[in-house]
Amino acid sequence: MNLKQHSIKEKVSVSGVGLHTGEFVTLSIVPAPINHGIVFQRVDIEGKPIIPADVDYVVDTSRGTVLSKDGVRVHTTEHILAAIVGIQVDNVLIEIDGPEIPILDGSALLFVELLEKAGIVEQNALRNYFEIPEAIHYKDEDNNIELAALPLDDYRLTVMVDYNSKVLHSQHAQLHELTLFKEHIAPCRTFVFVHELEALYKAGLIKGGDTSNAIVISEEEMTDEKVSELAKLLNKPSLKIGQSGIVNDEPLKFNNEPARHKLLDLVGDLALVGRPLKAHILAARPGHKSNVELAKKIKKKIKEISNSAPYFDPEAEPVLNINEISCLLPHRYPFQLIDKVVSLDGTTVVGIKNVTMNEPHFTGHFPNNPVMPGVLQVEAIAQTGGVLVLTSTGEPEKYWPYLVGIDNCRFYKNVIPGDTIVIRCVLLAPIRLGVAKMHGEAWVGKSLVCSVDMTARLVKKAINN
Repeated sequence: MNLKQHSIKEKVSVSGVGLHTGEFVTLSIVPAPINHGIVFQRVDIEGKPIIPADVDYVVDTSRGTVLSKDGVRVHTTEHILAAIVGIQVDNVLIEIDGPEIPILDGSALLFVELLEKAGIVEQNALRNYFEIPEAIHYKDEDNNIELAALPLDDYRLTVMVDYNSKVLHSQHAQLHELTLFKEHIAPCRTFVFVHELEALYKAGLIKGGDTSNAIVISEEEMTDEKVSELAKLLNKPSLKIGQSGIVNDEPLKFNNEPARHKLLDLVGDLALVGRPLKAHILAARPGHKSNVELAKKIKKKIKEISNSAPYFDPEAEPVLNINEISCLLPHRYPFQLIDKVVSLDGTTVVGIKNVTMNEPHFTGHFPNNPVMPGVLQVEAIAQTGGVLVLTSTGEPEKYWPYLVGIDNCRFYKNVIPGDTIVIRCVLLAPIRLGVAKMHGEAWVGKSLVCSVDMTARLVKKAINN
């Protein structure tokens, strides 16, 4: 899996009809900066409103995943989201001049190829993975649907579908690594049963559907009259029902293509968590509703963890060791107060400070009762934030980081020799004109020992001639 964030080199476009609205639309994928994420924009509406690809904006999952913000909607988002996640792109703007993402051939492959045509570029920021800390479950007992996200230092998905159909039997699909997404999952098309078509048509849906963008499955023998009616619904002059019950000229791409497409949908819907995942996703009979419910549970867990002590594995390889920190920060003994950085992306950094008795301030600060001075706790938090701010520039060697403001500083518990301080700094807003506003916290175990809001300023170093 990619270590750093990625976007695309140049804008690319494609046109087609929406599966349900039938409207002809043009969609463009545009490069975006670090930490932009995936955002949709309706360029056909005054003000060109944006809708982030976020589970909080899901308003309908009946026959696709629909996002809405301030009354503006984007329909059928799952296939393009799956393509973006499947090839590990993080930051793009998706412009669309209509209400629905074009269905194209009913798969995600053409979106993958469009992104590859644009060129994939690495960006100078780490991906902000969320590692599932413990099993997260969703269960719909009425419909016998069950999904789970399990801890795993990778991203893997396993899907089972079962429609109690004599034509579409129980099927399984797996994706063991994202590098296989394009070949094994992206080409798999959406599917629908014949008995669903009439109801969908009467509901004003599938206006853009035909056998070129969906697998149509017939479970019963059909009269010539019924076949003619179906052909009319699908905008075809004639149809032929194959022995397998598949109403398509083109055979299945895989024996388990429907199960693979359900996995594709799952990848796209879980993109709405808003962060790349490290997890093993297990899904029995999933659909858009259940996928979104699992995404909501994962996002809720992210919020819970963000309000608790940051986790770090003392045996894991640090993002920056003491020597690499020394190359970034101008501080040296006895004022270099960060030992390693264990997590770093464009908005958040986690650093570690090991408190030992042989540090010089303990000689005169509360003799015989060693307590780390609060001002040095704030300095350690500021240095951790300095790493975040400097690395955001892409050229950290060209700047000095200065602390110019402290607000809302609180101390909650004494820090003593033997403690390991885990420091987390989060940007409160994008860095503008070299000014960064951050919230910093210092934790010992599960206890918050210090919190502070800080303002830092980047000053460009003078060039020595």
